Amino acid sequence: MDSFRGKILVIRGGAIGDFILTLPAISALRHQFPKSFLEVLGYPHIVDLAVAGGIVDRAQSIEARALAGFFARHGELAPDLKDYFSEFDVIISYLYDPDQIFRTNVGRCSQAQFIQGPHRPDERENLHASQVYLKPLERLAIFDVDPVPRLEFKTAGKVATQVLAMHPGSGSEQKNWPEHLWAGLLQKLVNETDLDLLLVGGEAEGERLQRLAATLPPARTRVAMNLPLPELARRLRPCTGFLGHDSGISHLAAAVGLPGLVLWGHTKETVWRPPSSKFRILRATEGLENLPADRVLAELSALLELSWAKS
Repeated sequence: MDSFRGKILVIRGGAIGDFILTLPAISALRHQFPKSFLEVLGYPHIVDLAVAGGIVDRAQSIEARALAGFFARHGELAPDLKDYFSEFDVIISYLYDPDQIFRTNVGRCSQAQFIQGPHRPDERENLHASQVYLKPLERLAIFDVDPVPRLEFKTAGKVATQVLAMHPGSGSEQKNWPEHLWAGLLQKLVNETDLDLLLVGGEAEGERLQRLAATLPPARTRVAMNLPLPELARRLRPCTGFLGHDSGISHLAAAVGLPGLVLWGHTKETVWRPPSSKFRILRATEGLENLPADRVLAELSALLELSWAKS
């Protein structure tokens, strides 16, 4: 099968973390079928990661309005999309499609082998999400795949100073360590280490990042806000380590190879944690709001072997 030269399409919606945890499956397809044309259909700002990382040949947007007809029973199918799906020999879809409406409509215009993957893991099975997303590939005789997401990005070389990247946000406030505790930790890092700090975030964390950065020395602080994900990945890659929450950015930091610490809330760790061996989880059984900055600093010190250059 490694001589297969056909066209393979992977369809993946979901958030950043969902896509990154599907990367082992996409990478396995690339490895198993190196001569095939591999394409991914998803949200452009997310799936561009796979193109920039050299895993797929092309990415297309799932946001086309014309695609709506494929989610309606006996829907009217846009001619250009009918032609699009007809080009593929294998289609692997991770879309939520409980009634197989999308699958049926794709079958109206494509002879491709259609493989349905899970939209999300069944947490009762206690199997990590990246392994769940690999299971459909068994239909293609792909087994025993490394379940750790990996992204390779070229960087400009090592930075002159040690930089700790931090993402003080997530898609849910319930997953976040309180801002005042972040502020206290940042002051400790400035006063007790020689680390420079890179604060990372999107629109949801914009004001928080600005407030936190305003209290820090500008010469040692950088803010990376609303960067395209491939650019953010390149900014993260040369950093010394990462600190964040249960979020897609934590998965991105793990995928580019950083050691990291994740302040974990109530999400099921066995299913959703970054599977990298370089990442540690700090769980607060009494709630994140009661997790002291000194404990986070101690865990960071152990993980990164920080030198306490300042007293």
